Amino acid sequence: MGAEVVVEGLTKSFGNQNIWRDVTLTLPAGEVSALLGPSGTGKSVFLKSMIGLLKPERGRCIVNGVDIVTCSERQLYEARKLFGVLFQDGALFGSMNLFDNVAFPLREHTRKSETEIRRIVLEKLDMTGLTGADRKLPGEISGGMRKRAGLARALVLDPQIILVDEPDSGLDPVRTTYISQLFLDVNAQIDATFLIVTHNINLARTVPDNIGMLFRKELVMFGPRELLLTSEEPVVRQFLNGRMDGPIGMSEEKDSATLAAEKALFEAGHGSGGVEEVTGVPPQMRPTPGLPDRAGGRRRLDRVMQLLHTLPETAQEAVLASLSGEDRRHAGTHQHDEGTVAGQRPRGPRPSTHSVRHGRR
Repeated sequence: MGAEVVVEGLTKSFGNQNIWRDVTLTLPAGEVSALLGPSGTGKSVFLKSMIGLLKPERGRCIVNGVDIVTCSERQLYEARKLFGVLFQDGALFGSMNLFDNVAFPLREHTRKSETEIRRIVLEKLDMTGLTGADRKLPGEISGGMRKRAGLARALVLDPQIILVDEPDSGLDPVRTTYISQLFLDVNAQIDATFLIVTHNINLARTVPDNIGMLFRKELVMFGPRELLLTSEEPVVRQFLNGRMDGPIGMSEEKDSATLAAEKALFEAGHGSGGVEEVTGVPPQMRPTPGLPDRAGGRRRLDRVMQLLHTLPETAQEAVLASLSGEDRRHAGTHQHDEGTVAGQRPRGPRPSTHSVRHGRR
């Protein structure tokens, strides 16, 4: 099973420029999470801070009992082996074929024989749909294939946590959907914890179990996908709909004069962009038929049913509406006494949890 990642009060700056502050969230073990936010909000910086490539000024990032922020170099070296990273462009070595690119971490960090390395590499290439492409160079394949090769390389050390930085970068919408499906298929097979940084709204609405959003140097919210997708926060609605009307501007945020001027334009009939109103919670993508059910998805159902009464009413309704008959029976065996199944509203005090965080906007 993947590792849980606990982030508490993480703050990062470059000189006098604060990137984000007091970021607190928990990535549940074996679940798929996504992090959204306008360009320049430090999403990639957050990924680099999680694996110790950048050092935050304050806070903790704990993986398997090790604080990535304060641990020794030796501990950090070992902790990084728990992570696999898929960079925006795949970050492949241009002079190496795909086999050698994927084999590189095994040759660098293990003492496995070439026979064992070959078995592992071909297995990961097959898992990512690249069977028969092992002798091709990165320059001889498409962008989508380079992404999949990068994912295969991220998998060779059997990581417990996989970080994905903007997987849709350079891909058309169809290929983005295919690689989104691949993430869920891999999660079903190895039960790793995923964190995907993305701007792609379709991916964000249909793939992850949990969604968070960064804006104005803070984490606006983080929690089950239904929390953000039903939110009425202006910044969330603007981002999901891709419109100019809202607090996000070309320089991340707008001052009061800009907001007033744009409001006058929109009231006069000037279009604010976007194609259609994005509302509701669409069905979540599932693993390809023939693969095992996602163990992380089942654990996620149990967890969400336990914290259901901490969510806003619209999110509660979306969770309950998404339950299949099998899900309701499974949840009922765990939550019968809490009244959270079959449309019943749970009662009792709201426990605190790092898995649900609401913004202050």
